Amino acid sequence: MKPTNQTEVFEKALAIFVCAFCATSETQTALRDGNPKESSPFINSTDPEKNQQYDGKNMALFEEEMDTIPMVSSLLSSLANYSNLPQGSKEHEEAENNEGSRKKPVQAPRMGTLMGVYLPCLQNILGVILFLRMTWMVGIGGVIEAFIIVLMCCSTTMLTAISMSAIATNGVVPAGGSYYMISRSLGPEFGGAVGICFYLGTTFAGAMYILGCIEILLVYIVPQAAIFKMEGLEGAEAEAAMLNNMRVYGTLVLSFMAIVVFVGVKYVNKLALVFLACVICSILAVYAGVIKTAFEPPVFPVCVLGNRTLVWKGFDVCAKVIERENATVTTKLWRLFCDSEFLNATCDSYFANNNITEIQGIPGIMSGTLQNLFGNYMDKGSFIEKVGLSAAVEPDSIPTNTNRYVLADITSFFTMLVGIYFPSVTGIMAGSNRSGDLQDAQKSIPIGTILAITTTSIIYMSSVFLFGSCIEGTVLRDKFGEAVRGNLVIGTLAWPSPWVIVFGSFFSTCGAGLQSLTGAPRLMQAIARDGIVPFLRVFGHGKANGEPTWALLLTACICESGILIASLDNVAPILSMFFLMCYMFVNLACAVQTLLRTPNWRPRFKFYHWTLSFLGMSLCLSLMFICSWYYAIVAMGIASCIYKYIEFRGAEKEWGDGIRGLSLSAARFALMRLEEGPPHTKNWRPQILVLVNMDSELNVEQPRLLSLTSQLKAGKGLTIVGTALEGTYLENHPQGQQAEQSLRKLMEAEKVKGFSQVVISSNMRDATSHLVQAGGLGGLQHNTVLACWPRNWKQAEDHQSWRNFIELVRETTAASEALLVPKNVSAFPSNGERFTEGHIDVWWIVHDGVTLVHICISLLYLQHDSDISAYTYEKTLMMEQRSQILKQINLTKTEREREEQLIHDKSTNPPTPATPQSPSADAETPGTASFFFPILL
Repeated sequence: MKPTNQTEVFEKALAIFVCAFCATSETQTALRDGNPKESSPFINSTDPEKNQQYDGKNMALFEEEMDTIPMVSSLLSSLANYSNLPQGSKEHEEAENNEGSRKKPVQAPRMGTLMGVYLPCLQNILGVILFLRMTWMVGIGGVIEAFIIVLMCCSTTMLTAISMSAIATNGVVPAGGSYYMISRSLGPEFGGAVGICFYLGTTFAGAMYILGCIEILLVYIVPQAAIFKMEGLEGAEAEAAMLNNMRVYGTLVLSFMAIVVFVGVKYVNKLALVFLACVICSILAVYAGVIKTAFEPPVFPVCVLGNRTLVWKGFDVCAKVIERENATVTTKLWRLFCDSEFLNATCDSYFANNNITEIQGIPGIMSGTLQNLFGNYMDKGSFIEKVGLSAAVEPDSIPTNTNRYVLADITSFFTMLVGIYFPSVTGIMAGSNRSGDLQDAQKSIPIGTILAITTTSIIYMSSVFLFGSCIEGTVLRDKFGEAVRGNLVIGTLAWPSPWVIVFGSFFSTCGAGLQSLTGAPRLMQAIARDGIVPFLRVFGHGKANGEPTWALLLTACICESGILIASLDNVAPILSMFFLMCYMFVNLACAVQTLLRTPNWRPRFKFYHWTLSFLGMSLCLSLMFICSWYYAIVAMGIASCIYKYIEFRGAEKEWGDGIRGLSLSAARFALMRLEEGPPHTKNWRPQILVLVNMDSELNVEQPRLLSLTSQLKAGKGLTIVGTALEGTYLENHPQGQQAEQSLRKLMEAEKVKGFSQVVISSNMRDATSHLVQAGGLGGLQHNTVLACWPRNWKQAEDHQSWRNFIELVRETTAASEALLVPKNVSAFPSNGERFTEGHIDVWWIVHDGVTLVHICISLLYLQHDSDISAYTYEKTLMMEQRSQILKQINLTKTEREREEQLIHDKSTNPPTPATPQSPSADAETPGTASFFFPILL
């Protein structure tokens, strides 16, 4: 009976568990809706009295069930659907699976905060730098400086995450991730520049992950697989062999990963959960090992000769000689430094003069001292020495057998550590890049990203103190674990075995490399399809299912350039620059939007403030120059070139960017400053209002007037090109728009930088008067009017033209503005013409309040030297001589005015331009015609 009862109990328990597991989704939905009756098997919906009777009991049962079963089943279901691929990958996978079928692909389930943001960010942040360089950074920089580096980098990403949260809670989050956030906030120029920088950072991140994968493979897993053997090599030869191995294997791994991504992202997606498990298990193994060191530290002895750490390879006993069968015999270590195995052999001088010491590499967290508190930076090739041990070194002796000692492979300093470490905190945009796959992006992105950064920051900061407390300083400074029998240094802490970390870090780096090669091409495809960078449009094409084939090829080529560098320490600062620039502009976007008080910028994230964005932007910019000032300049130069290219050649996009709002605010501020007082003479600039006439087809009658304007201004200062139309605004509004387009087109052709303005009025005189009075804005109003000499002004039937001209002269005089009146403007040379003969006469009429003194000046538009117009020269010289005579004669004021008036009357009646003594008024040939240009001041 007893076995039967046990069987029955087990069967009932299994049945209840299966039923509860299957009914989880319905139960959870019903409880969310506040109606447990719909899914409860204990409620009879046809009997209201029984339903009411069991309400209290059933609610208690459901609450108990929610506390136990649904969380487990929901977690398992979510883990089964876990994906760490960027947005668009799932759609391409579904399109590939349904290729050839007309069935509509099933939409992927929307993800929550845990699976959609938190775990992908966690997986992207924790990676190769933690496993391969974190212990070395603590050993070189010391606990204090390493903690400062971690704090700076984590603070930067946390402030950037706050800015991203503000963007995410500002209305609907568009699908597309961080590139869309930046481009739609800062405009196509900044969006394209930063988007390409983010793409390059993601691509070089793929190269870094692949190099880390190869380093783990060749150094810790199968060193014998090296193609270029390093046995017996020293110095540059050993380094070159290692770099060549990295290049060969890195190229092979990159090719294999690119093929996997090209074949289909579904294969990458199937391994996403495995890669996540590797990361989590590796971190847990380290913490478990740290706890274990408090009770039983692992045995990893370090052999020290004098104070120099030895490479534990090729010998088994850390001693020169041992006692065996009542005899003293030499060890394998002796034979590494001596020419024979006998005691009378000739040995290396340093080996002979110093003792062998064996120290504990992992003293444990209860050792009582915090190892390596301060920095210990070294030059390349320096010996890694045990602090506190003395050594006998012969003066002026040249070190020998250097391949037997653990040496520093690179020269280290604080800023270099910052550049190497910063890639370990990147990956915070893994959640925002999947914004279209999230059930509630406005809630999930802020919570998931900030929680992931908080978790990883705690892991990094605690790791600094734990590594400094548990591991000997010489082992920390040993980058490749040569002193601990070739073990991964962080693996020496792992429990139950160092291989947990070795294989966990290997598979996590492989997964991160695949994710980079999957995400970067899609980012490039999004930039190319936006059309803001014309030469990148080819990379917007791909396979039938949308897979970015050409972008993948470009990504693989750029990634290969990082592989050829072959050093993780040299690649890390490069991608740090690009990620820092991306983060800097995310913070800039939020700060600009807030300071400009953009109407559509209303983030609901309550912890956001513009000062945090400004601080994050400042930290990013500072870290760029701290990591590497020359890399920072190159990265900013690349971004600037892309920005200018998009500005001049890119497609125009109206995305409502904040930069135009910034320009508007700056213009408003400048205009208000100009109103504070009258302009000084030194600050005076010619601001011209050009008055042109339109023909019946609404084309400019005097196009050469804009050629003159362009040559007068040389593209500087303010220019307003205005025209007047007769009619009413309501009826003639289309004609006004057509006239404005005609003006803009002509201004662009003549390279006149300024504004166009069209005024419609019942008569031409009033329209022109409105232009003179209301042209410009504030301190940018015109101070000079340029108008043509009236046509047919001598003909009696066209008297209105010269009357309008006279009124224009009076209005400009009343407004204290200069008036430029060119005559025969059709003969004026265009911007592209060059002349070897001809001249332009300019009549400069100066208002001195009493009289008009006419001074004729000739301006030459000649390629070579030429004589001035004889008529102009003679009249100018005559007036100058008479003016000097009048000044020398002691006349009364009335007599002087009478004489000046006489000079004025004579000078205003020279031979008219129509007489043979002056240039022909009807001349049309630019090379021979004179161009009269009265200037009224």
